Amino acid sequence: MSTEKLFEPFRFKTLNLRNRIVMAPMTRSFSPNGIPGEDVATYYAKRAAGDVGLILSEGTVIDRPASSNDANVPHFYGTSALAGWQQVIDRVHQAGGSMGPQIWHMGIMENHHSGWVPSAPFEGPSDLARPGFSNGKAMSERDIEETISAFGKAAADAKRLSFDCVEIHGAHGYLIDQFFWESTNNRTDIYGGSSLQERSRFAIEVIKEVRKQVGDDFAIILRLSQWKSSDYSYKHAKTPAEMEAWLEPLADAGVDVFHCSQRRFWEAEFDGSDLNFAGWAKKITGKATITVGSVGLSGEFLAAFRGESSSPSSLEELIRRLDRGDFDLVGVGRALLADPLWVTKIRENRSEELKGFTREALNELI
Repeated sequence: MSTEKLFEPFRFKTLNLRNRIVMAPMTRSFSPNGIPGEDVATYYAKRAAGDVGLILSEGTVIDRPASSNDANVPHFYGTSALAGWQQVIDRVHQAGGSMGPQIWHMGIMENHHSGWVPSAPFEGPSDLARPGFSNGKAMSERDIEETISAFGKAAADAKRLSFDCVEIHGAHGYLIDQFFWESTNNRTDIYGGSSLQERSRFAIEVIKEVRKQVGDDFAIILRLSQWKSSDYSYKHAKTPAEMEAWLEPLADAGVDVFHCSQRRFWEAEFDGSDLNFAGWAKKITGKATITVGSVGLSGEFLAAFRGESSSPSSLEELIRRLDRGDFDLVGVGRALLADPLWVTKIRENRSEELKGFTREALNELI
């Protein structure tokens, strides 16, 4: 199996990547009071030194009182947190890497198991996190305007701190995705509607504000998923035509790269074609795409949270699709969380040294 394509450079706008491998965002909760410290900087610098092409940070929350349900998820606002992120990006650049923060608002959430709660009620398009579960308040139009502004400010700070790009989290049932989903967006104003295209207005305005703040040459990535953590089989777009109506306005708003989250990258998105989500997104929009979902490991990532272990798996199918041009970049999560040298080992054909993944790896920064 040749990995030559996987190690070709990728260049677009502010992205100047040495290979096609992206460290996928993975929540770590190792930033007390939202402030990333030396251990977080070292964690990311190790991946940069280990030849990762692009590092996307764990989700970092924007400046809203209830943007997070976890006190140890890092902030991307405030003097102390941004100083921490300055240390992170400086260390990553010193190690020869490229990095972007994933900026995030969780929306309506369950209370954290620690008992910590934010200073204000959780907020979303409605009071629902999923059908039948209410735990917050519907956002006013002023709340929405201020949230859009907060996304833009976080992106501007990412550029000011010399990050190489920014990723907007629009997936997995969090705030932006709650606006997409008809089960959580029952609004009757301009941010609601009967169609997915109408319910995309909030996401479009976020993207436009981010683009306004960072300028035309700074790369913007948008992470999307069809599935929800409360409904793995759900699809926003049930046909290619519905996906086109969803993605094209997002691309027009300013997205450069679509990060297409699947639980298993090899699964076809629609009947009649073996293209996955990233393959369809590229075909529809012409934009670069990142595929992600159980790359390099057996088992899918949600099973890891239930205690299931994974072992190294072949990259043959992934590389076949990359060679075919289905997508441009490859997101790797658990394999890189467990082993900062995973990319180096793949490049040097040291497959016998690859590590599996266990739930215990979630409990420390390796």
